[in-house]
Amino acid sequence: MILAPAVIVHGLPDALAALRPGRAVTLLSARGAAGYAGVLWWRELVAAARAVHPAAAARDVLDCAAAPGHAMAALRGGQRLLVLDGDCPGFAAVAGAAATLGAQVLPAAPPALDLADTGARRRLAGWLVG
Repeated sequence: MILAPAVIVHGLPDALAALRPGRAVTLLSARGAAGYAGVLWWRELVAAARAVHPAAAARDVLDCAAAPGHAMAALRGGQRLLVLDGDCPGFAAVAGAAATLGAQVLPAAPPALDLADTGARRRLAGWLVG
């Protein structure tokens, strides 16, 4: 699967900043966000950002770290693209369940610009160009 440049977002202001330039982007949660923030938070964050930028070409990826239970909950919650550590013992089972739903599980997060890093917003436009 080929993804647009990924940007790690930590809340709505980050997601809006990532979508604002109008370029294709992959919104990526922080590592393990499925566990500490939850799939409903992520789905609502993405929906709110898309409501402001409805024409944005964006995919969204929820990171589940090494927690297959959180990954299964994310699938039940409607998430169709997620990260689950490839060496996690439950990876194959989660990937199989995802495939039956038309979803996909990535074994590692794609390279990404983390908007929490100092100066990341200044680098955002260049990152999205590739």
